[in-house]
Amino acid sequence: MRPLLSFLLLLSPSLIFSQGIDQTINDAFADYTGWFVSFIFYSIPIAEGVSVPWVLFPLILGALFFTFYFKFINITGFKTSINIIRGNYDHFEEDRKIEVSSSVHTTTGDNPDTARVEGHHGEVSHFQALTAALSATVGLGNIAGVAIAVSIGGAGATFWMIIAGLIGMASKFVECTLGVKYREIDHNGTVYGGPMYYLKKGLTAKGLGALGKLLAVLFAIMCVGGSFGGGNMFQVNQAFQLVEHISGGEASFFYKKGWLFGLIMSVLVGIVIIGGIKKIANVTDKIVPFMVVIYVSASIFVLVSKFNMIGWAFSEIISGAFQSKGIAGGFVGVLVQGFKRAAFSNEAGIGSASIAHSAVKTRYAASEGLVALLEPFIDTVLVCTMTSLVLIITGFVSTENSSMNYAEAILLTSSAFESAISWFPYVLTIAVILFAFSSMISWSYYGFQAWTYLFGKSKITEYVYKILFCIFVIIGAAAQLGAVIDFSDAMIFGMMVPNMIGLFLLAPTVKGELNKFMAKINATDA
Repeated sequence: MRPLLSFLLLLSPSLIFSQGIDQTINDAFADYTGWFVSFIFYSIPIAEGVSVPWVLFPLILGALFFTFYFKFINITGFKTSINIIRGNYDHFEEDRKIEVSSSVHTTTGDNPDTARVEGHHGEVSHFQALTAALSATVGLGNIAGVAIAVSIGGAGATFWMIIAGLIGMASKFVECTLGVKYREIDHNGTVYGGPMYYLKKGLTAKGLGALGKLLAVLFAIMCVGGSFGGGNMFQVNQAFQLVEHISGGEASFFYKKGWLFGLIMSVLVGIVIIGGIKKIANVTDKIVPFMVVIYVSASIFVLVSKFNMIGWAFSEIISGAFQSKGIAGGFVGVLVQGFKRAAFSNEAGIGSASIAHSAVKTRYAASEGLVALLEPFIDTVLVCTMTSLVLIITGFVSTENSSMNYAEAILLTSSAFESAISWFPYVLTIAVILFAFSSMISWSYYGFQAWTYLFGKSKITEYVYKILFCIFVIIGAAAQLGAVIDFSDAMIFGMMVPNMIGLFLLAPTVKGELNKFMAKINATDA
């Protein structure tokens, strides 16, 4: 690890201050990692001119399977999830002996207990866990990804986006239930959880220990890489490009000073992530509701100002969904663009959100799984649909824009809002910065959890990771990312492979947890 740290510390100033080296880095990444990117994003032809990356099939099929296996939990469990967040079942956590699996041990090795150590049973509330996970998903994909999707598939792409969000709720329920069930808590009360732990422990309990350990290590490696790239460098890079543009382009104070913007963001990120999940949750439970309310309110304002076109917009969405262009655009535009660009749509099936949810204060694993299913609904069904409606109603949907990048897509969405709210581009710039900031601090936690799984749970490994993460913030703002981001995106989608294998094999365990929690609710109501 020391050689790696020394190399990165020497590399980062060069990336910031040297001309042309960013292209060298991109070329090097393309040469040595191109095979991995090509494998993850290999596209299978499904119709003339239409192909879908193979990684989307297990995500879609898995979400459909879990929807039916758990009897449409994404619909039947919606009201219960709201009640959990409201605190209606908090009394379940009081004065109760914790039931645990004898096959699972904590990091101290002296207590067969996945829920607490010496009185500890979590670090954050249900609401804080939800906002911490949402902060990693509600972001640039909701602004730029949607613009790209509807530009490729037209208004009909929105229909398939909503479907993707609804079925993704079931996948999110499964992985976040497992995240709580198989978490570990050390003697200080610090929670360690996520796919690394439920893959290893859950599959070991089923007699598949070797497979579980292999899948856990693969997931952890790819999660670390994804946290540095799509969860960090890409976020700050896109935020800087918008700030540079909105503040005057070449006349901007920040013109070609990405390193300065990155340094500012790095300091702010560092202040938050040093404090761990409690500090992160204390920030996200304020930022995320504020961001969502501001963005949705602006969308509603635009819709109200053109209320006579709302009916037409929905008719375009429904009719366009079943045209060839709509179907192709819905799957290729939404599922490819939404999931590909750092899993910005909802991360259902990727496994990352279960890391944040595992830190919740609860003794019932399924309770947090139910809370987690709200994530895709808020992120995709609510926020993304609002963006889509604004673009459709204001007329900023054109297949001529189908080749635009994320920076151009953000500006397109900004122009759509500006047509109804002249000053909104400045608000959107602040929103993008906050979206990027919240995504970075949440992904830092995901990467840190994977890092400690690989290198051990010590203060040294903790600070090495967090310092590296802050360095990559500066690199991301200063460099032209190219192949580096392609590789990190591939690593995030690569996380899906070991995670989905585990989710399928452990689905019966999740059903047992759900039945136990629902039985408790029914007994109380009775």
